[in-house]
Amino acid sequence: MSSAISILLVDDDCHLSESMADWLRDCSHYVSTASCLREAKELLLQNKFELVITDLRLGNEDGFDLIRHLRQRYSETAVLVMTGYATPSTAVEAIQAGAFDLLTKPIIDEELLLSIQRAIEMREIHQENKRLKEKIDRRSGLENILSHDYRMLKLFDMVDSVADARASILITGENGTGKSMIARAIHARSSRRNGPFVEVACGALPDTLLESELFGHVAGAFTGASHDRIGKFKQADGGTLFLDEIGTASPAMQVKLLRVLQEFQFEQLGGSETHSIDTRVILASNEDLSAAVSDGRFRQDLYYRINVVNLVLPSLRERAGDISLLVNHFLREVAETCGREVATFDKEAIELLKSYRWPGNVRQLENVVERAVLLGRGSVLTIEDLPPELTGQREQDWWAGNAIERQNHLSDDGGPHGKTLREALEGPERQIILQALRDHDWNRAATADALDINRTTLYKKMKRLGLDDPRLQFA
Repeated sequence: MSSAISILLVDDDCHLSESMADWLRDCSHYVSTASCLREAKELLLQNKFELVITDLRLGNEDGFDLIRHLRQRYSETAVLVMTGYATPSTAVEAIQAGAFDLLTKPIIDEELLLSIQRAIEMREIHQENKRLKEKIDRRSGLENILSHDYRMLKLFDMVDSVADARASILITGENGTGKSMIARAIHARSSRRNGPFVEVACGALPDTLLESELFGHVAGAFTGASHDRIGKFKQADGGTLFLDEIGTASPAMQVKLLRVLQEFQFEQLGGSETHSIDTRVILASNEDLSAAVSDGRFRQDLYYRINVVNLVLPSLRERAGDISLLVNHFLREVAETCGREVATFDKEAIELLKSYRWPGNVRQLENVVERAVLLGRGSVLTIEDLPPELTGQREQDWWAGNAIERQNHLSDDGGPHGKTLREALEGPERQIILQALRDHDWNRAATADALDINRTTLYKKMKRLGLDDPRLQFA
């Protein structure tokens, strides 16, 4: 037997209605009856029904009017239609109006029970979808941005204040501070939350492709444009468009952006038709755009247009008090995802995490925690589970901060704690070379130029310091 649900039965044939209601009650369902639209609407106001079973002919009234009323006011209530005059077109019309099934009179008990079971399953699917959507909204909202820092708490208040504003918002901060998450939080907390959220990494595309990406193009606009394409501004119509790294846009692209942000109108690449949009635009940059304006690299009028509201994200080293909070959060997430039983970092590792400068900010911290969980062997992670850039930085800071003390502890063989001078300098040298390699995406020629040494010398040093291991590129 199916689970018990509350049912409203609407039929102008009172004898049939009461007979069916008694049978449904014997099946443990809760049933109310109505003979006309007015009675049905009154009962709907007084009670919450999971299923409405209605005839299409209710005296002089039309059952389709009730179906439409249910779709508008009680969208979570399933609708089952029954009629003695069913045709294929009637069934199609009923489904289009919002019914999930149609049965022909006389009603067969087994068919009715099967339809009711389908109604229960449909309701469960709807509720699960609703729960998943709420979960996604929470992940996209401020609930997933963890901080006790007063600057971040003040920024959260600003997000709530500007969420429904039409004005453009500029989010600034270093790479990895969470600019994309803040943009998604603004969208999730706005009245546009049910509209699309479209993200574009402006720095990842050359200027010609960026114009097509943002505004779309018509067939024949350029070589290879075989068909029309809708751009991101149009895709985000009714929602939010997030333009990341806006400072990389060329002067020509800046002119086009200024117009669309002022007029909310544009033409596709190669087209002449003007398109109007209702798109909320959020922009982000990791550089000082005011300095770019002074240098002539960024248009002043565009800067004033996009800088109506400026949300400045502090770097992770400025909110070091959040590191333990973030570490524990990432640790739980990664351990659950990977199926690992990892409890925590030990005290020494936590202190190192707190003292590190975090040039990659929160994103780098998340990657470090994930790496430690994947490569760690015990339930308590230690310094040995942390990547070289952290342990090397620690050694470099120790040697730099204790130069005088080291002179007082030279051993008989000429080195601190038994190390030769060359061995003592290997830690800082390794860290400097490693950081330069990372900064230049492991391009050895560019790294050698940056360090002002020749490539042969760099290769020898990398081999001596253990930096020629290709796995380090992914550590």
